[in-house]
Amino acid sequence: MDVVKTKKKTLLPQLSVKSIGALLAITLVVLIGWAFASDNSLSVARQNLLIEEVLQGDLEQTIEGYGSLSSERQQLITSYSSATVKEIVLKPGAQVNKDSIILRLENPELDQALQSAVQDLNQAKANLRQLRLNNQREQLNETANLAELNALYENAALNKAAEEKLVEQGIVSQLSYQQSVLEEKQLKQRIEILKQRISHLALVHEEAVNIQQERVNQQQGLVDIAQNRLDKLTVRAGIDGVLQRLSVELGQSLTPGQELALIGSVSELIALIRIPQNQAQLVRVGVPAIIDTRRDEILGEVRRIDPIVENNTVEVEIALHGELPASARPQLSVDATIIADTLVNVMYIKRPAGAQSNTTANLYLVGENSSTATKQNIRFGVQTGQFIQILSGASAGQQFVISDLSNMSETSDTLVIN
Repeated sequence: MDVVKTKKKTLLPQLSVKSIGALLAITLVVLIGWAFASDNSLSVARQNLLIEEVLQGDLEQTIEGYGSLSSERQQLITSYSSATVKEIVLKPGAQVNKDSIILRLENPELDQALQSAVQDLNQAKANLRQLRLNNQREQLNETANLAELNALYENAALNKAAEEKLVEQGIVSQLSYQQSVLEEKQLKQRIEILKQRISHLALVHEEAVNIQQERVNQQQGLVDIAQNRLDKLTVRAGIDGVLQRLSVELGQSLTPGQELALIGSVSELIALIRIPQNQAQLVRVGVPAIIDTRRDEILGEVRRIDPIVENNTVEVEIALHGELPASARPQLSVDATIIADTLVNVMYIKRPAGAQSNTTANLYLVGENSSTATKQNIRFGVQTGQFIQILSGASAGQQFVISDLSNMSETSDTLVIN
């Protein structure tokens, strides 16, 4: 008898469908999670990040600048007259005092001019002596004339007195007596006139001597000028300091007013610092500053702010305080930190890459587990040196990534720190 065989139903196709469905679902979740993670998080090694903490307290608003030291006292020496450089005694860098000889110049015409002026002075002095002698002789002559008149007057007075008695006795006529009286009167008048003449003559003599003395003085001035011009051929420093610049060569012909040398003091220095023009409005006269010579630091204060902008910078003059260190010399390149103001009890952080004053930026806030960081918007205030003020978006003690992650922050809101 035939046995009818029935096929056994298998569960494989059913299991395969369920398994495939579950597998697809799991795969889809994984893909969605991976896609989500790839869109919102980024993994970075910790050693490649700069992480800084938000601080709170007083923040000095500083402005950085650069420049050089310069002599506060400088003296520019120029040629007083036409000359030729005969000898160079000192060269730039030499320490000098006010009597130090730097150059010797030569001009034969100045020697001749001095000799001629001296001769004219001697002639003027001789004329003065001659005038005084002539005055004395004239004065003596007039004095002798006065003495002679006085003698005649006394004789006439005696004759008058004698005839006065004789006329009463009738021995001498009245006419003769009146002639004696008239003669005495005339002599007396002549004496008075001569005395006035002698007095005026003394004034005339004095004025003549004064005029001639003025001529002597004028000529003496010409001699002094000629001597001074000749002395200027020996060029001296004039002040204590250092010879900073020598502008001539041996044998060079010079014209009046041409620069010869520049002398600058070494004990009295100032710092000429250039700062960005967009920060110049923060600087005020009198605020403190620190000058860095790269070996020493010198305290100072702002004394002058140049109103002219050059190459987007403004020059600030800083007076230096205290005894200067040995490293401080004229023309030395220095850095400066000007303390413009102090912000009291503010939050601040070391300046992130690309951060600017009074702007907003996205920084990564490091989580408590230090393994992730999330993007957070920060509003900045004043930038000062290597720090910048935080106005909002952060709290003291929080840590932020300050590295330049601008390219990453555009694609990822979360940062995984390995």
